[in-house]
Amino acid sequence: MGKSKSDTARPLGAPVPNWHVPPEPDRTAVLKGRYCRLEPLDAERHAALLFRAYEGHDSLWDYLPYGPFSSASQYHRWVRETVADQAHLFYAVFDLETEICGGVLSFLRIAPAAGSIEVGNINFSPALQRTWAATEALFLTMQWAFEAGYRRFEWKCNALNAPSRAAGQRLGLSFEGVFRQALVVKGRNRDTAWFAAIDAEWPALKEAFGMWLDRANFDADGHQIERLSDLTGLVRVTSDPTL
Repeated sequence: MGKSKSDTARPLGAPVPNWHVPPEPDRTAVLKGRYCRLEPLDAERHAALLFRAYEGHDSLWDYLPYGPFSSASQYHRWVRETVADQAHLFYAVFDLETEICGGVLSFLRIAPAAGSIEVGNINFSPALQRTWAATEALFLTMQWAFEAGYRRFEWKCNALNAPSRAAGQRLGLSFEGVFRQALVVKGRNRDTAWFAAIDAEWPALKEAFGMWLDRANFDADGHQIERLSDLTGLVRVTSDPTL
């Protein structure tokens, strides 16, 4: 039986030529840039350093589903149990200028068959926040994902977390909406804001990051000349209406 006119007129997705399923991240590899180094998180090497970096800053855990931790041993146990879970891959972030281990981030929702990967669980201590190292750490995860062959790089956060929404947009990720009542976290409702970049946008985003991370983009006092959000704003297809 031949196809009807209505069958042949149905819209279909664009072909994806030469598609190959990308690899999962190497769980032993270190990602290194000019300003930071990302080491696969390890309880023995990193937990004590990170606990000290976070100590006294309990608000850092407000939007995360875990923490704060009352003792170094409690945090050490959490790290040990967390890195054993193959659903995600955590990194400890070192600032190469200070050699401070100042935070963590992770790959999660790693879906090679879909060509999709997410960065999340981002928790940067005050010493790491607003540094070249902090921005480059996120750039390195994006660079790894797209250069490994992923088609989609995601960022999700609590919709009430305005700094995280601003950070995702600053990185050049396009706002894709809010999933209402997506989770219950620490006994409270969480609506989740979604942001993403796709592979077609990566060359322009990579150029924007390269321009911003260049020391020539900063004056003698360390003040930026071009803002990253302005550079990546040329690439984003949608903006967060709350920002």
